[in-house]
Amino acid sequence: MSVLSWVSVAVFLAAYALIATEKIHRVAAALGGAGIMLAIHATGAEAAFFSEHSGIDWNVIFLLLGMMIIVGVLKQTGVFEYLAIWAAKRARGRPFRLMVLLVLITAGASALLDNVTTVLLIAPVTFLVCERLAINPIPFLIAEAMASNIGGAATLVGDPPNIIIASRGGLSFNDFLIHMAPMVLVLMMVFIGLCYLLFGRTFRYDAERAAEVMALNEREAIADRRLLWQSLAVLALVLAAFVLHPVLHYEPSVVALLGAGVLVAATRVTTEQAIAEVEWPTLVFFAGLFVMVGALVETGVIGELSRAAVAATNGRLEVTTMGVLGLSAVLSAVVDNIPYVATMSPIVEQLVQAGGNGAAQVLWWALAFGADLGGNATAVGAAANVVVLGIAARNGTPISFWQFTRYGLVVTVVTVVLVAPYLWLRYLM
Repeated sequence: MSVLSWVSVAVFLAAYALIATEKIHRVAAALGGAGIMLAIHATGAEAAFFSEHSGIDWNVIFLLLGMMIIVGVLKQTGVFEYLAIWAAKRARGRPFRLMVLLVLITAGASALLDNVTTVLLIAPVTFLVCERLAINPIPFLIAEAMASNIGGAATLVGDPPNIIIASRGGLSFNDFLIHMAPMVLVLMMVFIGLCYLLFGRTFRYDAERAAEVMALNEREAIADRRLLWQSLAVLALVLAAFVLHPVLHYEPSVVALLGAGVLVAATRVTTEQAIAEVEWPTLVFFAGLFVMVGALVETGVIGELSRAAVAATNGRLEVTTMGVLGLSAVLSAVVDNIPYVATMSPIVEQLVQAGGNGAAQVLWWALAFGADLGGNATAVGAAANVVVLGIAARNGTPISFWQFTRYGLVVTVVTVVLVAPYLWLRYLM
């Protein structure tokens, strides 16, 4: 690698260390790192902001912006209070039962939507129900972020890396259902068990609080029924457009922005009210992180690491499959899994073609599982994680990098280890 490549790695590692140790705010660390990358010409303004494959993934940024506006409008209707009371009553006020319910809802919704949209919708419910039951929301938020990444792995539209893989590999929605979804169901059952081991034993049941919640009428929480129906109609259209992406060919960011614009224009909600719930620090953090990772792509660092790791397998499909799975899990924990998959997918495509496109198709599933599950390992490994941290900070219950990561590493190791024999037995025997 060139001197510039090594300097870029040093800048990235320094910024990452600052994010991990929280010596300075993560937004300042990401922006500082991005600024240095631009200053040393590891990447340029054109590559970072304006090119077709710019460092900043504007689809992710504007998808988040549009969905944050829609969620902000929905919040004014009282629907989140309704869902919070409903969930608490179904769980009969018992914290672990509530966690299981919210985790299953999150995973199921993430398979149909994208995982970022799901956590944007479920996080406000979590805060409200935890407030009602006087329990700490942080374990719930961490579990939901991880469940969204696991559940999103099941379908083409569930996780942004899957969309990139499908496009590059010529894979359909049904391909993901057949090859990914069965194992995701197994992983979710294991994950619920992990939730009990990691969080469940620390919960305390408050019978008095539970009785108060059971006496509530969730229908009384709805503050504006007309706005609720208008918001749900727009949200339904947006979600339908997400699912129909292979047919409509509208990017999720375009759909989200259109939905947000229509909702604000067609209702009595003011612009100020609509943007009040936007997590601006989260959007700025993503922009800085994308520029830094884009610089590593521009200088050839990520591509060099990927090629070297794959070359070490000597062309053996079994070793290559496990190598892609493990490498994807590790690197997706360090850099966001979206730019990682964008960089790795051309390499996997060449490997699949060299293998004759038959049995070698397993490499696509190894890449998808590794990237999707590896995103759970750290607080910055997946977009959903970053969004949850931003919402938590905004609501006065910040989650530190290591607070998330110490649980994420356990979940990632267990789930990736379980996927390895699945790939081996189903595709390599």
